[in-house]
Amino acid sequence: MSTVPTAPLLGAGIIVPTGDGRVLIGRRTTAGEPPTWSLPGGKVDLGESFEQTAARELAEETGIVLPAARMRVLAVHLDHELGRPRLTAAVLAPPSVAEAVVTEPHACAGWERFAVDELPEPMFYPSALVLGSWLPGLDDVPRDGTHSYPVVRR
Repeated sequence: MSTVPTAPLLGAGIIVPTGDGRVLIGRRTTAGEPPTWSLPGGKVDLGESFEQTAARELAEETGIVLPAARMRVLAVHLDHELGRPRLTAAVLAPPSVAEAVVTEPHACAGWERFAVDELPEPMFYPSALVLGSWLPGLDDVPRDGTHSYPVVRR
């Protein structure tokens, strides 16, 4: 076990379906990491719910504005891939075909909509987990050291 304290990362991955079998995915180009494909998403700010994080991050990263009240948490995923705990909420947004723009060119090379049965690879690990919460058949992501918790609604 590490003796260096490492703060856990808390975030949300946002599934933005189109309503016609496609989903919004970006070309992730974060410095120091290999390029991957990723859902919109990001870290929780102090005082935010996962739904509020999803609405804020979606607007910041893509310019698409959808209300937090219409976001729905499907599951949470805990992984330790980075050597510290990372908790990612899988958040389903309402369907949207609004134009997605690149607002963070240092982290994203472009947004596209892909058919759910033709998703690009390689997928950013948390995004793969989030998509597996939503799409049947995508829950076969390697999960060594990862724990997934579906949210039960009453």
